[in-house]
Amino acid sequence: MLDLIQTLKNQALHQISACHTNDELEEVRVRYFGKKGEITKLLKKLPIINKSERKIAGQNLNEIKDLLLKEIERKKADIEKEIYQNARFDPTVPGIEPQIGNTHLITCAIDEIYEVFAKLGFSRARYPEVEYDWFAFESLNMGKGHPARDEWETFFVDAPDDKKYGEIVLTPHTSSGQVREMLRRNSTPPIRMINIAKCYRRQISIRHLVMFHQFEGLFIDKGISITHLKGTLDYFAKNFFGEKRKTRLRPFHFRFTEPSFEVDISCGVCNGTGIDKENSKCKLCKSGWLELGGAGMVHPVVLKNGGIDPNKYTGFAFGWGVERTFMMKAGLNIPDIRILYSSDLNYLKQF
Repeated sequence: MLDLIQTLKNQALHQISACHTNDELEEVRVRYFGKKGEITKLLKKLPIINKSERKIAGQNLNEIKDLLLKEIERKKADIEKEIYQNARFDPTVPGIEPQIGNTHLITCAIDEIYEVFAKLGFSRARYPEVEYDWFAFESLNMGKGHPARDEWETFFVDAPDDKKYGEIVLTPHTSSGQVREMLRRNSTPPIRMINIAKCYRRQISIRHLVMFHQFEGLFIDKGISITHLKGTLDYFAKNFFGEKRKTRLRPFHFRFTEPSFEVDISCGVCNGTGIDKENSKCKLCKSGWLELGGAGMVHPVVLKNGGIDPNKYTGFAFGWGVERTFMMKAGLNIPDIRILYSSDLNYLKQF
């Protein structure tokens, strides 16, 4: 029996040492000291063994019992100490910074566009996205039969008409802010405005979106000419697109400017060649040039609608799409305008 007691002692000590959790330690305690435990069984056998061996066996069992219980308590303390140390807050450990999103690239483009014109003295403005027909069309010399006022071009809002200003539309262009700005300034030039806002049209393609952003420039003062318009556009192109990009003016017809032009820039995807990397026609520009928007001298009728005397003052205006302008920025090579509103994080994280 003495040999069995010694074997149980060594076995129990080894098992206690191998425990890593309180649950494991409790299993060892029950295995040896439970109602059917190994030490408990030996204690029950003491009365039936030889009297000469009983005394020594009893002493050994009691010593081993005390030893194992103390060892269990010591191991339990070690386990709890380790748990506490692992859970304890250590202020010297570097923290994990929360992931922070980036400003959307269209917002970045708007900020950069405004910074360029701010250096020329233009003030930022923004006018309603839900607009009256009079400001969006009538005041801009666009009569009732103008194609842009067709329901297949413009979103009309199902709401009661205003007796003075007519129907309500989702503004199709930032030009609707021109007369509002003139009236806000009490028709007192000089006026230098850059209006950046959302616009809505029934168009969607590789170059068009149903909702898009425009920036509208308006400069009214005495003696303003096409030279001032061309100089302003060249200044913007040089500072926003880079020295190597080229712009051109094409004669056009807009109801709210006279004379009128469309402004083109050499394509940044095909470098103005009209041919893409696969030696096919560039899907974005088709010809090497991409239209950015319209420009021209403010029509006398528009000046009158804004309360300004066209015999004393002249001015120019231009309206370009923010998305299309941003696509032409050097080094971006964005072939489809719809990519700008992608929800793909792999794409958005690039900016």
